[in-house]
Amino acid sequence: MTLEEKQNEIIEEFAIYDDWMDKYEYIIELGKELPIIEEAKKTEDRLIEGCQSRVWLETELKDGKMKFTADSDAIITKGIIGLLIRVMNNEDPQTIATSDLFFIHEIGLQEHLSPTRANGLASMVKQMKISALKALTN
Repeated sequence: MTLEEKQNEIIEEFAIYDDWMDKYEYIIELGKELPIIEEAKKTEDRLIEGCQSRVWLETELKDGKMKFTADSDAIITKGIIGLLIRVMNNEDPQTIATSDLFFIHEIGLQEHLSPTRANGLASMVKQMKISALKALTN
């Protein structure tokens, strides 16, 4: 499945819900499904700066594809990073670095987050793209 197809799938899933409270519930459920990173990997160097809550992101380039795992101390944030991982996981670094994550706008996520959470979302996207760029130069 391409990065674009994964985004379209998320848009279709969110279209089922009319109410944003239901969409938040769905995001929370996604967070519960996110595989947890090992406690030993919850280090300062893996923390994403700019997030109100603590978000740890582990990245790895394996067989030419980016692999992401993450955790957060806030359940809604965990769901948001889970959505980002779902879209960007197992993609090549070039695709991630240059991707337009249109699903964020399409599902109305940014507009329905508090300003601090919206900044956190932008920081998560930025960190994942930086990781992809670093993988390209290594």
